Amino acid sequence: MATHFFSKRNLQFLLYEVFNAESLTQYEYYQDHARETFDMVLDSAEQIAEKLLKPLLTEMDRKEPQLVNGKIRIHEGMFPILKKFGEDGWINAGFSYDEGGQQIPSTILNSAAFIFQAANYSSSVFPFLTSGAANLIRSFGSEELKNTFTPNMYAGVWQGTMALTEPDAGSSLSDISTTAEPTENEGIFKIKGQKIYISAGDHDGCENVIHLMLAKIKGGPAGAKGISLFVVPQKRIKETGDGRNEGTVEAERNSIQTSNLENNDVITAGVYHKMGYKGAPIAHLMVGSNDNTLGYLVGEPHKGLTYMFQMMNEARIGVGMNATAIGTAAYYASLEYAKERPQGRIISDKDVTKPQVQIIRHADVKRMLLFQKAVVEGSLSLLVQCSMYADLAHVTEGEERENYHLLLDLLTPIAKSYPSEMCCLTTSAAVQILGGAGYTTDFTVEQFYREARIHPIHEGTTAIHGLDLLGRKIIIKNGKSLQLLVAEILKTLEKANQFENLKPFSQKLQHYLGKTDSVTRHLLGLSSKDLEIFLSDATLYLELFGIMTIAWQWLVQGIKAEEALQTVTSGDDANFYQGKIFTLRYFYEYELVKIDALMKRLLSEDNVTVEMKAEWF
Repeated sequence: MATHFFSKRNLQFLLYEVFNAESLTQYEYYQDHARETFDMVLDSAEQIAEKLLKPLLTEMDRKEPQLVNGKIRIHEGMFPILKKFGEDGWINAGFSYDEGGQQIPSTILNSAAFIFQAANYSSSVFPFLTSGAANLIRSFGSEELKNTFTPNMYAGVWQGTMALTEPDAGSSLSDISTTAEPTENEGIFKIKGQKIYISAGDHDGCENVIHLMLAKIKGGPAGAKGISLFVVPQKRIKETGDGRNEGTVEAERNSIQTSNLENNDVITAGVYHKMGYKGAPIAHLMVGSNDNTLGYLVGEPHKGLTYMFQMMNEARIGVGMNATAIGTAAYYASLEYAKERPQGRIISDKDVTKPQVQIIRHADVKRMLLFQKAVVEGSLSLLVQCSMYADLAHVTEGEERENYHLLLDLLTPIAKSYPSEMCCLTTSAAVQILGGAGYTTDFTVEQFYREARIHPIHEGTTAIHGLDLLGRKIIIKNGKSLQLLVAEILKTLEKANQFENLKPFSQKLQHYLGKTDSVTRHLLGLSSKDLEIFLSDATLYLELFGIMTIAWQWLVQGIKAEEALQTVTSGDDANFYQGKIFTLRYFYEYELVKIDALMKRLLSEDNVTVEMKAEWF
């Protein structure tokens, strides 16, 4: 039951057979929902993806946004898409009823987002950027900020962004130089600086752009401790005679029009032209060039980075899902090609008079397809798992809630980085399967290959996430996060041992879990001796941890597949479950064993990267 860009059958397997998303409805917050509700959301997402997003995939890549007379023009096909996302309530669907939301679980919304992203990644980012920005305002902003900005963001009339990066401050946010100077009005500051690589930072498909921007209040603490968060609209609401902003009263909340807005001295200086993900504009913004940009403080001064990490952590799960979706679309494109393309004969058959066979019959092509399937379906499983943890953290209390938060925090760098790095390789495998055809623009796999490459970069590079995992997440609360994850894996091993066919995989994962523990203990032992050596190979540790985590997810899936095969012996379902078992076999034979080489390097005393001097290059 696969479409040409994702598998509905696999998504249902993960949601309902593996993770039992329906169980969320036992909690009061989600009790109005049922599987029927969830299926309606996913079916709606599929229809939008099929009818509106997918048809523009190639065209948006060829006709990328342009800066014309100070405004970025996007593909005109985005206008009805943006309207649809707003009118159908996608932007605030996960928020509470009191806020006009639908209280849809993240597990279902992230699955819907996966469908959008697999259909057309560029077009999918606009509404979810707005959702993340609006969520920051609703979480930490005053009632006035909420009332002034969020209704039109929810409606899709106003775009939301996350404005962090500057020319001299990318990953190192403590070095940002954008400043905020208090005005005579409490909570209102004059902002000055510039921001680069701002996704959807300006475009003509919306009425206004609302930037959630980091800046330093003059006279505040140095470094990261001095960062504050501001709402900086591209256009601000005009002042009325009584000193209030127009549009903040109840009658105007949902209908603020352009006539109520005026320039806020946020200038679009340029639009970046990228190797992929071309349909969404990435802007260079000049802020306060005329000393007339007003920003509205969100929450307390100097806590901006803490607030922003909420959106960044949500976005990091989203980036992992983006990468997985693109990798999935590439996988199905190459699978379809492999089933249709005749080339050569079975290697043991030398009779050239026989007709050629489809390339899917060749072992090496099956290897490349299995590699793609193992990575994208393993990654999607982890991302659904993380989404369930997020939902459970929202509805549980006390220690149970804390434990779900700790598990989610530990897995976030892996959920972001493993799919991001590996889908660069899986999309390359898709191109390879198509051969020369894959290297042309006549097939979409070359586009997927280009679009995959952004994900190891944005929302924290892979190196940043390696440092986060090894330098923070592993040791926080005396290692409680890691203890919780190991306990979850041990539960899976116990279940797998009930099936004779799964015992070899359970034993192998137990072996590599022990190896991972040995490496972790060794590295932590270095932390008190030499911090640079301790963290010098954090990226490799992240890779090792990612492989082990995805191996766990494949065993989780294997248990459900093995259970099903006890009763399902023929037909499409049997083929589906057998495919799961064979992909589990592939991952353990080809991917899990890579831990051996990584472990050897991580235990080595040769600190070549630390000792190498810049002048020797």
